[in-house]
Amino acid sequence: MTPIAGDDAFTLKRRRDGGGTPGLNGWGCANEYDVLTDVLLGKPDHLRHLSTSSLSRKYLREAPCDVAVAKEQHKELVAAYEHFGVSVHYHEPTPELPMQVYSRDSSFMTPYGAVITNMCNWWRRGENFAAIRTYQELGIPIYDMVTAGLFEGGDFNVIEDGVVLIGCGGERTTEEGALQVKDWFDKEGWETRLAFFDPYYVHIDLMVVMIAEKLAAVCLDCTPPDVVEWLKAKKIDIIDVPFPDTVTLGCNVMSLGRDRVIAPKHSRTLIEALKARGFEVADVDMSEISKTGGGIHCMAQALRRVPA
Repeated sequence: MTPIAGDDAFTLKRRRDGGGTPGLNGWGCANEYDVLTDVLLGKPDHLRHLSTSSLSRKYLREAPCDVAVAKEQHKELVAAYEHFGVSVHYHEPTPELPMQVYSRDSSFMTPYGAVITNMCNWWRRGENFAAIRTYQELGIPIYDMVTAGLFEGGDFNVIEDGVVLIGCGGERTTEEGALQVKDWFDKEGWETRLAFFDPYYVHIDLMVVMIAEKLAAVCLDCTPPDVVEWLKAKKIDIIDVPFPDTVTLGCNVMSLGRDRVIAPKHSRTLIEALKARGFEVADVDMSEISKTGGGIHCMAQALRRVPA
């Protein structure tokens, strides 16, 4: 892993307490839809199907994940990124971290550096420490680390430059953790909004994901109405993803910028709507790996996006 030339040096805390933290020169993401050049993934080498959410528990009861098939599906996902010219970086696989494939949970990227989160499940907290090592190896500084409560990366949802929707289901992300992150970005001059929802939905990126500037995939059946109205007030066009698709991670897609998206193969309503708008969509079969509790967006931590 080679750091991008000219990037700021690695540090464990880059955030300025009163705000005014300067943006990075190389790494970093200002939003979820600029052109993705670099992504951080976790390899499924040690993947196990554990009880991490209502969805994963349902499949554990009824149809547990075929891990061998899940690993092949992950290879297809990696191939999609490589097809679009995205540089893929990896966490070092660790036997004690069977859920490390969900690289968005242990950290999230900002224009100022990475944030190390504080995860809910005890068997996943080691992923936070492993993420610090990964960022050190890449030469990406850490903006700060969540310490006030629980927070997972899927609940930091950048809607547009300087505007973030922070999810709080009360379980995977607690109000204390959400308020700490909110305070940091309030001081940076961002518009921050908390979205409270039932923990059944795990993270806010199960319900709301930005596809392009002023375009979002949203499940209107389960997204809090005040959040939907907030999005509409920002003139964001909404593609409604049906509830049955959403609960199987059909809304959990990854924008690559320049009207390119990686989406789960079963999310036909969304895929057809995107193609009708001229998007190039790589539809990847995630049916087995997603049984373990997450989708395409959960499996990818954007490291660097640049304007088109």
